[in-house]
Amino acid sequence: MNLPDENRPSLLRRLAAVLYDGMLLIALWMGAGAAWIALHGGNAAAPGDAFFRLYLLGVSFVFFVGFWVWGGRTLGLQAWRMRLIDANGQKVGLVGASNRFFAALLSWLPAGAGFLWALFDRQGLTWHDRLSRTYLYLDPKRP
Repeated sequence: MNLPDENRPSLLRRLAAVLYDGMLLIALWMGAGAAWIALHGGNAAAPGDAFFRLYLLGVSFVFFVGFWVWGGRTLGLQAWRMRLIDANGQKVGLVGASNRFFAALLSWLPAGAGFLWALFDRQGLTWHDRLSRTYLYLDPKRP
């Protein structure tokens, strides 16, 4: 996708939205952790429990994919005037949002190199933008 420069969010703007969404996700994980404990007779998950980690990954998936499919943006994206679009400039569907979620995990794995790639990419895209063919669009300022 070839977005005009004024509609390409900077890496700093993207990371600010990640920070917002990260705070929301931590709150969701705390609630999910409380539910896990309640469902397991008051016992916390053991350190490194694979099932608990998959459970939290599922909570993360529902959070991000749900927001992207339902409204095209998470609260962090909304706060920073961005939205997620597909290669045709339309709202992203379940498959595209799911692909972006798992591609974003790959972008984070090598110490965030997939995000930092935006600094070197001619179009300012991250690995997960390219892999999922979904893109962040910076909405123009309202007068």
